[in-house]
Amino acid sequence: MELSTRAIGEVVHPTAAFYLPPSESRESFTPFTSERTPGSSWENSFMNPKNRIDSLELPQNPLWRVDGCAGLGTQYYVIPLFFRRIPPIRMDVFVSDFQPSFIREQLELDRAFHTKDSARLPRLAIAKHIVRILQCWTTTEFRDLESFEIFYKSVPFGSRLVLEGMSLDTSQVRVRVGLNHNLERRLLPLSRLAHLWGSNFPFPQVIDFFDLHVVSVLHDSVCLVKFREQLCIFKALTSGAKYLYHELKTLCTIEPHANIIQRPMHIVTKRCNFGTKRAVAGFTTFYHLKGTLRDILPHLRAHDKLRRVDQLKWSVQLTNALEHLKTRSGTYYPDLRLDNIVLSENSDVIMVDFEQRGVWCEFAAPEVNAIEYIRLIATDECVPDSISEKYRKILHDLVPGFETLEDERYTNPEHGFNLPWIALSAVEQEAAEVYMLGRVLWCIFEGVSGPQKAAVWQSYRWEPDLEFPEYRRTPPAMRALIDKCTRGRRGTLSNIVIRRHSHLLLTHKAADEQNALEVKETAKRFWYAEIQEAEEFLELRESRRRKGDWNDNYYERPTLRQVLKALYTFQKEAS
Repeated sequence: MELSTRAIGEVVHPTAAFYLPPSESRESFTPFTSERTPGSSWENSFMNPKNRIDSLELPQNPLWRVDGCAGLGTQYYVIPLFFRRIPPIRMDVFVSDFQPSFIREQLELDRAFHTKDSARLPRLAIAKHIVRILQCWTTTEFRDLESFEIFYKSVPFGSRLVLEGMSLDTSQVRVRVGLNHNLERRLLPLSRLAHLWGSNFPFPQVIDFFDLHVVSVLHDSVCLVKFREQLCIFKALTSGAKYLYHELKTLCTIEPHANIIQRPMHIVTKRCNFGTKRAVAGFTTFYHLKGTLRDILPHLRAHDKLRRVDQLKWSVQLTNALEHLKTRSGTYYPDLRLDNIVLSENSDVIMVDFEQRGVWCEFAAPEVNAIEYIRLIATDECVPDSISEKYRKILHDLVPGFETLEDERYTNPEHGFNLPWIALSAVEQEAAEVYMLGRVLWCIFEGVSGPQKAAVWQSYRWEPDLEFPEYRRTPPAMRALIDKCTRGRRGTLSNIVIRRHSHLLLTHKAADEQNALEVKETAKRFWYAEIQEAEEFLELRESRRRKGDWNDNYYERPTLRQVLKALYTFQKEAS
């Protein structure tokens, strides 16, 4: 089965248990129905000469560069190369996922689905094609490059370049500018945030949006920029502002810690296109150039430089930081994964990303997943109304008034917008953090980039060669601790459906003995069972809570303090 946006709803998300394509009626649902895949025709055949791309050679002097990808192969970070100073407008390119097979194949859209990084993505056909399309558009639609620069700097923050009528002939592709006025309307001025957070709130220094110069785009929310010749990170969200403001508030108010990202250096404001509003568009933070543990661990292991002393040091620092957040700042950290752990110049771990959105199920605790599965089914448009209504009632019992948190507006909620974590008690939150910590410890001691061999969402430059909880390099004492931290773990979809290159395949059958329908039906049965298990767990939890005999640490995991004590012991024994 090819990787595509539709595969998420049909296979990867728990919505697969009840999925109906958007074009089908939402009023009826029959579990485990069959479907046919239409055959190909000469008109769309790769063998047809008119369906072959003419060239992927980059222009001699390219005007654009592709830095990365998000949105499952539909959103590409591009920056113009002909400006002296590039403001962080974030005018990304958007490509529809629904393309004829001959276009998908030649432009490598399936690979772009899971290939995100700046090292590999620019080598893909779609990235080169985008550069060629933008080269043609820029030079034909504008009088000169200076005119384009004036236009670029005048559009709302987060506007889009949408490629319509995708063709293998770059001159035939239409580039439509989508002006994101809606985002700028939702951005709030500093005075409004001060009203919400209090007049004594410790705001960082305020600087202007156009004083930043983009060096590269690292992520859909992160740019490497220069401010007065100093390199720093510019954090901003083009999808909405509520998570950004919540992170800004959190970073400005938590107690400092050596292994947690420093409070923001600057607040970045931009004058919006409508009216006179000068709104908060983002903030800057310190740049750690060594990168994330996701890339560092397998690189060190491959070169036989992953030392036990460093593994123990990082584990202690990470656990210490989590304990600090809980005891000194009274907050939770649901985003614990290798992508959110960077190394300082002194090779100490630094936790970043405090949006509190959470991680996907390969890192999350089963009790968190149980609530998240309910949330996804309750709010997904491709689930029949009769089904989603049932789960909306369950979600409402868990988080009364959850609808206000699902709104795009920022309302200054005390505990953020993460519904599963808001539904948990403080003790349950700590137990869920310990679970994520256990998986991260496994990655650290095995020296891998993640807990799955081939994660659907993203491939890595160094793919893991084993899957959690398989052990090869972790010492026995650490294995026992990791097993205690991850009590209650369940089998994941990757046990039965795996990404192989750019396709989803069943693990128990040869590739030539299966088809897309089998993959979808297998995933549907898996998720249906998982959802039933989630419902039963939540019913048990609610029943025992009413009786007053619910154990918030249901799986009897160690506390953060107990994990830290065990790590100190291992560290002492290894020295």
